[in-house]
Amino acid sequence: MVKIEFLGPISQEPLKIEASSLEDVAKTLQDIEEISNWLDKCAVAVNDEMTNDLSTKLKDGDRVSILPPVCGG
Repeated sequence: MVKIEFLGPISQEPLKIEASSLEDVAKTLQDIEEISNWLDKCAVAVNDEMTNDLSTKLKDGDRVSILPPVCGG
C-alpha cells in the first residue's frame, strides 16, 4: 500500500491504495471528481522527492504527496 496525501487547499483525507507506479496513482485519482480537477495543476513528490515521471516505481510504504500551486507575497 502507498499513502497519498493532499496538501494545501485540496480538501481530501489521505488515501491508501495498492499502486506499483505513479501511473497507477494517477489513474485512481482521475476517478475521484474532487481530486481530478486539481491534477493538471499540481506537482508530485514521492517520499519528499519531486518527480513528474509517471513511470516512477512505488513500493509498499511509499508516500505520494500531491502539491497544488501556491502563491505568496
